[in-house]
Amino acid sequence: MDRVWPTLVIIAVLGAVIALMAMGWRARRRRQSAVSRPQAVPDALGPAALSIDGYYVATTPSGEPLERIAVHGLGFRSRTTVSVHDEGLVIALRGAATVHVPTRDLRGVGQATWAIDRVVEKDGLVVVMWMLGSMLVDSYFRVTDRAEATALIAAVADLVSLAEPREGIAS
Repeated sequence: MDRVWPTLVIIAVLGAVIALMAMGWRARRRRQSAVSRPQAVPDALGPAALSIDGYYVATTPSGEPLERIAVHGLGFRSRTTVSVHDEGLVIALRGAATVHVPTRDLRGVGQATWAIDRVVEKDGLVVVMWMLGSMLVDSYFRVTDRAEATALIAAVADLVSLAEPREGIAS
């Protein structure tokens, strides 16, 4: 009987923490309601020049690796297949809609060591910079095979070089 009250207090505190986390997530999604929806995959999509399986880590506003985009299925980590086509990048997220990043929206590609809640070995993440509507964003991917990560970076860099340079945005 002497353990009942402390147990109930702990359960109440945990319940309050979970409720506050859910309220925070909903508030983040509400604040990001103006973020454009990613484009759907076009019907006339050419063959993939490269297709890599890995993990989708996050999409963040560019230069803000701790500020996750939480809307339009981009808010949760998942397994993914990233494929490179002449028309752009296709990101097939497990459990969410497939995202198409047209070649004209690609701005850069590189490597990172961390983003939000994921820290890996030096340069263990592939980061793709792209325009989501009028917002420049960074999408982070974990590709465990170094050769595949290098191939993905090279393929996306080729697409970026084809993209028309935009004034005021470095690629």
